[in-house]
Amino acid sequence: MTQAMTRRKFFSNAAVSASGLVVGANLVGFSSKEEHVKAENDLMAEVLKYRKIDSHAHVYFTEDSPEIQIDFADRLGINKLVISRPMAPGSRGLPEEFKQCNDLIIDIVSRFPDRFIGQPTINPTYPKASMDEIDRCLDHGMVGLKLYNHVKLSDPLFYPVIEKFIDLKMIILMHMGIGKSRVVFDAREPENVSTPEDFVITAERYPEAMFQLAHLGGGGDWLDACKAVKPYPNVYVDVSGSNNEADMISFAMEQLGEDRLFFGCDNSFFQGVGHVLAANLNETQRKKLFFENYNTILRKSGNNVD
Repeated sequence: MTQAMTRRKFFSNAAVSASGLVVGANLVGFSSKEEHVKAENDLMAEVLKYRKIDSHAHVYFTEDSPEIQIDFADRLGINKLVISRPMAPGSRGLPEEFKQCNDLIIDIVSRFPDRFIGQPTINPTYPKASMDEIDRCLDHGMVGLKLYNHVKLSDPLFYPVIEKFIDLKMIILMHMGIGKSRVVFDAREPENVSTPEDFVITAERYPEAMFQLAHLGGGGDWLDACKAVKPYPNVYVDVSGSNNEADMISFAMEQLGEDRLFFGCDNSFFQGVGHVLAANLNETQRKKLFFENYNTILRKSGNNVD
């Protein structure tokens, strides 16, 4: 999502996106404007009837954040957003960088505690600074951990971090690299970006840990990712992203089951909600994906949403 967006731009984009949801739901061929309006109203009623936890969201160092994320969440009935601020792509990931990112999250969660759950970010290349930063962020009420692309999830540098989060009964969200067998690997991704194989290696070593494979709809090989982590019940998958092929969620449900998928948007808000509603899911599966599965994870550490 663009980091600088005025309120006027937001409402303009929201109107266009709402129309897109209607088209995506096959609500086309109206004979009158009244039918079109009714279809939009019916669709939004369907959107708003489900409680939602966005398990993968971000805020920015901009004047309109986090208010713009709250605007989107309000329109789409997203009760809570799990937010982080990863370091800039290609950065060195110095301690002062991840501390600055985490300070933003601490500030935003303190101002909007009813809307956001904060996740810290670190770089285990700096072991002591990272462990100290985890403690500092937990003292401020953060839950879980968001990792980016400075070190692969399977790297031994992460072992002490993973062991700490096992004790905390909290999940670790790791960015997944863009591209693999079906597409050319994105040259912008750093050498140490994690792939599904890194989740497999780490899940085998730490079966008692909980890992969240990020943005299944982020442009990577989602077929390969689902197949790779299928045997590992401690690897959960969020379906966020803006590249949402028609059968992605159905395939993930078939491979992983209805208890291992999390709703998320990665700030592609309308796509995030729309492709869940468009998937061939029953009511129980929708409720689990939108809210209950991630809340079950939060409950393990006593941080669940009431």
